[in-house]
Formats: sequence, structure tokens, C-alpha cells
Amino acid sequence: MSTTETLLEVKDLKKHFPIRGGVLGRTVGYVYAVDGVSFKIGMGETLGLVGESGCGKTTVGRCILRLIEPTDGEIRFEGMDITKIDNKQMAKLRPKMQIVFQDPYASLNPRMTIKDIVGEPMFVNGIARGLELRQRVLELLLMVGLSEDHMNRFPHEFSGGQRQRIGIARALSLNPEFMVLDEPTSSLDVSVQAQTLNLLQDLQRKLGLTYLFISHNLSVIKHMSDEIAVMYLGKIVEIASKAELFRTQLHPYTQALFAAIPIPDPEISKKRIVLGGDVPSPINPPSGCRFHPRCPLNRLCNEEEPRLIEVSNDHYVACHEVE
Repeated sequence: MSTTETLLEVKDLKKHFPIRGGVLGRTVGYVYAVDGVSFKIGMGETLGLVGESGCGKTTVGRCILRLIEPTDGEIRFEGMDITKIDNKQMAKLRPKMQIVFQDPYASLNPRMTIKDIVGEPMFVNGIARGLELRQRVLELLLMVGLSEDHMNRFPHEFSGGQRQRIGIARALSLNPEFMVLDEPTSSLDVSVQAQTLNLLQDLQRKLGLTYLFISHNLSVIKHMSDEIAVMYLGKIVEIASKAELFRTQLHPYTQALFAAIPIPDPEISKKRIVLGGDVPSPINPPSGCRFHPRCPLNRLCNEEEPRLIEVSNDHYVACHEVE
């Protein structure tokens, strides 16, 4: 999809969590959290992954980093399928792939100083010790807009925005090439969100970083992304460049998401698309197209699952109506 060299390619990624029950704890079913996701991210680019809560966005990010093990599929990083390497090989690769977590309050150890939090990855990986480690931590803090005065403080002494900057500094400590940003601004005030997003863009330009940016906020996704992938109930239903997707939405679910974007001008009215019913359970997803029980087109798409096909230049959609 991208014209630049591909850094990360995901093919038919699946993650099914077993449900255990009974006295013996046997598997009685599965949660189909991610069920056949495919996409590519070019070097130095950002793919925005958007969808409502529970669609599997975070699970995709954590599977890519192998923080949780995928059930099936391929994850190719720099051409190597990392699902087939052992833990020792993965440990050598991990410095290149980092994550910034959603909750800046829960992701920092309250008993450690900021110097120790940011410096721990470098210490554990044998990159720096002593004065060299302190200097490197200071460089990272300055890079994310903090100061030397913050080094010996504890997480509870910082605001949410400052804590997220600390999390970003920690993620940068091993000089990664790729970062998963798991809703990094969703728990922050709007003004602080803007500062954090601008910081992430500045760091991307300076360091040549590649991002998978996970969010449910289309305005944030638009600000950050080069390409956008829309997820629904464990599946990607549409992928296109930012400009193309904001110009033309082809899948009914994508159309409903975009129709829900608020317009700040009260004089402008637009058609709202109200989806009926609730999101089905990932334990027992609908047959055929997973969106068909809520689809406003009222088509009978409950038999055959639509394929994600290219309908125009680098615009992919999974819908029988556009095949």
C-alpha cells in the first residue's frame, strides 16, 4: 500500500483467547479477539488503527510485539517472520520494537524514580551504566520536554501529560525503529493531547520512527496518520490513505464512524447514521459479514464473508456491495 520500503507486514493475524470452564478447566469456547488481520507499514510512516472499544485494536498491537502470542498468522519485521523465532532471538529484536501504553498512571512503577524508570531498559540490556546512564536519561527527558529536576522524582509527583512523556522517553531509551502507540492521549486533557501528539510527530521526524497509532478518535487519527485501517469485531473492514478515506468512505461501518465526527459549527448540519443493536460478542461472532446484523443497507450478507479487496488505488474494503 505504501510507496516506501515496508518495515512491518502483518498477514492473516489471529488471536483467539480460550474460555475455560468446568471442574477440569477444559476449553469450552474462544474469544475471537483478532481474526485475520492484514496490513503493511512503510518505514517512517504511521498507520492509524481505528474502531470502537473491544474491536481488537490493542490485541493487534500487543501481538505484533509478542507481548501476547498470536494464535496464527505472520508478522514480518524487516522481512523476518517474528512469529517463528524463539525467545532468545526475540529478546535481541525487542529493542527495535517498543510500546507506549494507554494509561500513564498504571504504566509507571510508583516505587521507582524517573531516572530508574527511563534508565532501566538501558541497564538491563547492558547499553549504559553509571554516569553514562544518567547522561542518557537526561538527554531523553530533555528530548520529551522534561528537565533534570525531574530525574529524582516519583511518578505521583507528575501530571498525566508529564507521565505520558516519561513513558515516551522510556520507549525511546533503546533507540527503536517501530513503536506501538496504544491510545497514548485518550486519558489526557484536550490541550495536553495536542502537546503530546505534536511531540510524537516531532520525534518521528527527528528519529525516523515508524508508528502503529491505535485510537478510537478519528480527529486524532487524522492528525497523526499516513494511512488508516478501520477495525470491526476482530476484522479490518477498510484501509486507505488518510486523504482518500476522509474523502470517500465505502464500508457502511466506516461511513457510520465518520458521520459521528462532531462539527464545531452549529450552522452546519449533516446526516447522522445510527446503527441498530449492539456490537455482537466476539465469543460468538455473526456468520458471513460480521457487520451484517447492524448494517443500514439491510443486505443478506450472512452466508459468505467478504474479502478485503482493492477497489481503487490503495483503497481496500471488505464489503459485498462494492465487490
